[in-house]
Amino acid sequence: MRKHVLNGSLLVSLVAASMLSPMAYGQVTKYDEDQRLGAEAHAAGLNGHATDAKGSYRRYCLSCHGEIGDGNGESAPYLDPKPRNFTLGQFKCRSTPTGSLPTDEDLYDTIGRGIENSNMPPWNPLSAQTRIDLVAYVKHFSPKWTAEKPGVAIQIPAAPELTADRVKAGEVLFQKLECWKCHGVEGRANGPSSDTLQDDQNRPILPFNFTQAGRFKCGSSDADLYKIFMTGLDGTPMPSFADNVKPEEAWELVFYLRTLQPNNQYNAREKQIARQLGLKPIDPSKPLPAPAPAAAPSGQ
Repeated sequence: MRKHVLNGSLLVSLVAASMLSPMAYGQVTKYDEDQRLGAEAHAAGLNGHATDAKGSYRRYCLSCHGEIGDGNGESAPYLDPKPRNFTLGQFKCRSTPTGSLPTDEDLYDTIGRGIENSNMPPWNPLSAQTRIDLVAYVKHFSPKWTAEKPGVAIQIPAAPELTADRVKAGEVLFQKLECWKCHGVEGRANGPSSDTLQDDQNRPILPFNFTQAGRFKCGSSDADLYKIFMTGLDGTPMPSFADNVKPEEAWELVFYLRTLQPNNQYNAREKQIARQLGLKPIDPSKPLPAPAPAAAPSGQ
């Protein structure tokens, strides 16, 4: 009887060990990261090498992103939103489908452009070679870069003509997709769900405030905002709408969101149309307007 108990205890111990070992294997260690210091990056006609970016990372990135790239640098407790955890291999600003790795060009552009409404500044003063070396260094933090390939960048169709009907259609889509629940009916980031949002590490995160920024989270052009709709911001509650929003609808939403921004060099025509239409904040308690009738084929 005692022998059976001991055998049973041993079995339990082995099962527990087998369950723990993947967790232990998945823990971030500097040793494992050092084995990936051969990481490379290729963008803007340049070749980057992680081994050449050690000094630059320590000088420009370490205090926020930390020694092992986990987003726990000495400045991190004082920052909101928190610095990116590179060990997860998950990035907000991408041209690739949701859940996939970004391209080297995506990371290169993010370093140069910075991220709006965050403590990640534009690092354009750095040389192009330093930036591409830093891309390689960022990649060495996560084993995902050795196990997976970056996603294929989505295709961005040419923008249709900006018209009042398309701005109105974008307004309807803003209500239909319930964007207002996070971003607010005026885009002020004060929707009813705004205080409940969390990032991928269960930390509070605020939605984007369109009324305070001339740029979007990941860029300043209409195409940059279109990409956000179709790729999502991985690691945040902002999903991809690629499966339920048509390309033309995404452009209509871009046009409407431009009307919520303060006056800037990119939205003069949208703001003018908004004034002509007398656009007011949406009222979610009212039913959606009926869709505009389809135009008759030419020649009829």
